[in-house]
Amino acid sequence: MTGLMIGMFMAILASTIVANALPRIVADLEGSQSIYTWIVTSELLAMTATVPLWGKLADIYSRKLLIQLSLGLFVVGSLIAGLTPNVEVLIVSRIVQGLGAGGLTALATIVMAAMIPPRELGRYAGLFGAVFGVGTIAGPLIGGIMVDTSWLGWRWCFLIGVPFTLASIVLLQRTLHLKVVRKEVTIDYLGAALIVSGVSTLLVWSTLAGNTFPWASGWTALLVSVGVVLLALAVWVESRAADPIIPLTIFRNRTVTLTTLASALVGLAMFGGTVFLSQYFQISLGKTPTQAGLMSLPMILGLLVSSTIAGQMITKFGRWKVYLVSGGAVMVAGMVLLSTIDARTSVALVSVYMLVLGTGVGLLMQNLVVAAQNDVPAKDLGATTSTLTFFRSLGGAIGVSALGAVLANSVTSQMTDRFGPMPGGGGGTSEVPDISTLPEPVRAVVADIYGTATAELFLIGAPIALLAFIAVLFIKEKPLKTESGDERLAQEMSGH
Repeated sequence: MTGLMIGMFMAILASTIVANALPRIVADLEGSQSIYTWIVTSELLAMTATVPLWGKLADIYSRKLLIQLSLGLFVVGSLIAGLTPNVEVLIVSRIVQGLGAGGLTALATIVMAAMIPPRELGRYAGLFGAVFGVGTIAGPLIGGIMVDTSWLGWRWCFLIGVPFTLASIVLLQRTLHLKVVRKEVTIDYLGAALIVSGVSTLLVWSTLAGNTFPWASGWTALLVSVGVVLLALAVWVESRAADPIIPLTIFRNRTVTLTTLASALVGLAMFGGTVFLSQYFQISLGKTPTQAGLMSLPMILGLLVSSTIAGQMITKFGRWKVYLVSGGAVMVAGMVLLSTIDARTSVALVSVYMLVLGTGVGLLMQNLVVAAQNDVPAKDLGATTSTLTFFRSLGGAIGVSALGAVLANSVTSQMTDRFGPMPGGGGGTSEVPDISTLPEPVRAVVADIYGTATAELFLIGAPIALLAFIAVLFIKEKPLKTESGDERLAQEMSGH
């Protein structure tokens, strides 16, 4: 478990640690504003798009070998990123990191389900949820400290993961013993290619729309229609494949359909909202990158405590739906509270609101996976788990890019209202202002604009969170099984 958790933590950290370091990285490597987006997106893309494929491979090949392979890819990507001479190499290295991270996020949960019965899984899933949450939110803090420390610098944002990931490889090599169940299965490569390209096309569109080209433009029409056609083809191919990457039959299971929907919505609301809080702390409240990182601690705390306690309680009493429902309700409340912030909101109040949101997400996120894993045949555990992880990441990626565009639009229109049209046709407003260089009256206005714009994001996030809550209400509570995934699989294969 320790080996798995270290690997998982590093994978999550990789996607968030660059948040506060990006301005410095882009400046040092002489990149542009669009490169800024790609450094984050390339890793997210590779990670999200390959999760279903890793899940499928786990149903066929040695899960131990696969998890070692994904850790290895991650080490290689991190080393290249830390030693990169220019932005082009950095983006390639981020893709390699993403491939490794996709494997880790999918396989850690799958390996866990193979070893531990659902009834016991709550306790461990709580810890994993905590690791996931802490990795997501601590990343920007660690990145900020690296950048602010003169003798470290931004390259350590990538290099820090190498020794830990190597330790994880060694630990798993010595301690992870899973039976390799050889199944005669073919991989549906056409389906895999269509899923990856369809998802990638839509993610590329949602990243570039609003920055590189307008939302309503020929490019939008082209990319969206290509993405939708590819995904429609993927569904068609998957429905006919002997061994699909995502078996569409799992969606006949009501629990799987509802938990998948809720996971996507939680991802959208959580990532979409929280990614921009760091910017709000720095621009609206005038904090340094390190302080902005520290200010996200209440959210980590809420997530950690609620995720761990709920996991323990589920294992003890075997009831899980109550945590999903209360998590959904608390998450909606957190979103609504955060939609009231502005540049004058006190840090204490923002902290309380973030604590509420963190608590809700902690109750929901991992327990959705437990509910789904409990309700599918063991042979579909890999595919089901990776489908849930995939939709959560996809929701997150879409949330970040779509809400990022909403934020940029809101800031631009407010700036134009207050200061008149910007020189250069308004193109200059996508740059994030450096608050410390602005004269006092202008600074107050800019702080105000960013405060209002960030609150709007949570106002959009609240109905999304409400939809997740409604989806959870319809999930039927079933008793948690007491055999592990591998035990269930053995029974299924022997025909009992």
